[in-house]
Amino acid sequence: MAKGYTQIFGLDYGDTFSPVAKMASVHLFIAIVALQIWPLYQLDVKTAFLNWDLQEEIYMEQPPGFVAQGESSGLVCSLCKSLYGLKQSSRAWFGKFSVVKEFGMTCNEVDH
Repeated sequence: MAKGYTQIFGLDYGDTFSPVAKMASVHLFIAIVALQIWPLYQLDVKTAFLNWDLQEEIYMEQPPGFVAQGESSGLVCSLCKSLYGLKQSSRAWFGKFSVVKEFGMTCNEVDH
């Protein structure tokens, strides 16, 4: 996990995104499913943030235990993909996931 709490707004990132649904929307969705007697499934995606490209140039200290023998511990990694804990991860994931609009889906006007 990246140390996103050390990032500074305006310097390390410019915008964040939090994909959180309002409880009223969740209640409405469940009510519609119950009224229509539709099956309801849950999907928990644990690696969603690990697969999306970053738009910014981000460097991170090597994690403990990752340093190669004979190398200095002061080296940094250039990140190509987003990691949990980065302020940019949610925005990168949502930007990539927005491809579902090509299939005719639209954003909810209440919960974007």
